[in-house]
Amino acid sequence: MDLSVLFMASPWISADLAPTAGQQLWIMDIYGFMMAGLLMTMGTVGDRIGRRKLLLIGAVAFGTASTLAAFASSAEMLIAARALLGLGGATLAPSTLSLIRGMFDDENQRRTAVGIWTGAFTGGIAIGPIIGGLLLEHFHWGSVFLINVPVMILLLIAAPLTIREARDPNPGRFDLLGAALSLAAILPVIYGIKKMAENGTDPTSVAAIVVGVVFAALFLVRQRTAASPMIDVHLFASPSFSGSIIANAIVVFATAGMGLLSATFMQTVLGFAPFAAALWMLPTVAGSFLGVAVASLLARTVRPALLVSIGLLVAAGGFAAVSLVTPDSPVGLLIAAYSTLTLGVGMTATMVTSLVLTTAPPEKAGAASALAETSSEFGGALGIATLGTLAGTLYRGTMTADPVPGAEEAGAAAADTIGAAVATAKALPSEVADRLLHQAFDAYTNGFSVAAIVGATVLALAAIGAGLTLRNVTAQQISKAEE
Repeated sequence: MDLSVLFMASPWISADLAPTAGQQLWIMDIYGFMMAGLLMTMGTVGDRIGRRKLLLIGAVAFGTASTLAAFASSAEMLIAARALLGLGGATLAPSTLSLIRGMFDDENQRRTAVGIWTGAFTGGIAIGPIIGGLLLEHFHWGSVFLINVPVMILLLIAAPLTIREARDPNPGRFDLLGAALSLAAILPVIYGIKKMAENGTDPTSVAAIVVGVVFAALFLVRQRTAASPMIDVHLFASPSFSGSIIANAIVVFATAGMGLLSATFMQTVLGFAPFAAALWMLPTVAGSFLGVAVASLLARTVRPALLVSIGLLVAAGGFAAVSLVTPDSPVGLLIAAYSTLTLGVGMTATMVTSLVLTTAPPEKAGAASALAETSSEFGGALGIATLGTLAGTLYRGTMTADPVPGAEEAGAAAADTIGAAVATAKALPSEVADRLLHQAFDAYTNGFSVAAIVGATVLALAAIGAGLTLRNVTAQQISKAEE
C-alpha cells in the first residue's frame, strides 16, 4: 500500500512542496528503488538472524521513517524519508513470504496461504489510492504516511505472540561484497533508464546503465564463486523460476506505473475530489481479489503456462481499454478498464509467486522470497519511473510547444506537472485559466494514453514469453514441488 498510497497525494504534494517534475518522480519511486536494491540482502540477513526478528526490526524502521515522511517540509526531505522507508520496507517484505513458506507443510494450505498473501500484496497496491483519498479529504497529505505507524505498532505486539521464529540452520558467512554488488547493479540501471525516458539517450544515461550491467555481471560471478552466496544462481536455470520472476516484474511494472497516472487523471482531468475518486476505485480492488480467487481455483488443473498467459493477456486488454479514455469519457470507462487490468494482475501474481517459492528449498525461503519481492519492487519502481516519465515528457512537450496567451508567466510552472497546472490556474483570470486547463488536460490525456499502450504492449509480449518458458511445467509438477 505504501507504494501506491501516494498516487492520490501527488497533486497535493505538488501544490505544497512545489517539487520539480524530476523530484516528483523521485518522491514516488525512490522507495521502490531502495527496496529493489536491498531485498536480496535483507532476505539473506533474515535467513541468518531469524525472519521474525528481521520482521520486528523492519517494523521499527518503517514506522520511524513514516513519521519523518509525514512531517517533511521540502521535496528533498521527503525524498530522503522515502529512501529510508524503502530501507525499512526491504527488511519487512522478504520476512513475510518466507515465514509463510515455513508455516504450511500441506501443499493445498500453502497454495491458499500464498494466494492470500498475493491478495494482500496486489490488493494493497489497489487499496492505497482509496485510503489516500479518504485521508486527503479530511487531513494534510502527511496523513498518508502516518497510517503506517499504528499498523507497525500492532505488528510489534502481535508478531511475537503469533509467529514462531525461523532461520536457515546452516546459513554460512554473510556475503557483504555480494550485498554491495547487488545494490551497485540495480540502482544505476534504474537511474539510467529513468534519465533515458526523461531526456532521451545521452552519455549520462548510457553510462549509468553500462555501470549497472558491469556490476550485475560481477554480482553473478560473485554468486557463483562465494562459499555462501546470497542467491543460488542455478535456480535461474529452471524455466519456471526464471519465467515467473520475469512475469512478476513485468506485471507490477505495468500496474504500478498506471496506478499513479490513473489516480492523478481522476483528480485533475476528471475533477474528482480525493474521497470520491477513492470510492470509484473500489471495483479495482475487487478485480484484484477476484483474480486471486480464480487463479487459486484453476491452479490445480490448468497448466501454469496457460494460466499465467491468460492473466497477462487480460491485464493487457485492460491497458488497451485505458488508452481509449478521454477527458470527456465517463469515469465508469476508466474504472471498468482498470478493474480488468487488476483482474489479470491478480491471476498472474498468484501463480508466479507460487512458482517462485516451490522451486526453492525450504531453508532458502528467505532468499527466494526476497527474489520474488525484488522482482515486484524492481518492476513497480521501474514502472513508475518509465511510464510516469514517458507521460510527463509528453505532457511537458505539449505544454511548452504552444504556451497559452495570457499565461506565459505561469506557463513554466504549469508545464512541469498537471498538479502544478491545476494549482496555477486558480490564480489566473477565468478565461485564461479555462484555456490553460483545457490544454493541460489534453496534454496529460495524451501522455496517459501512450503510457497505457506501452503497458499493453509489454504485457502482451510477456504473455508470449510466459507461454514459452512455462510450457513444460504441469500443475502436477507444482504440487510435487510443494510437497
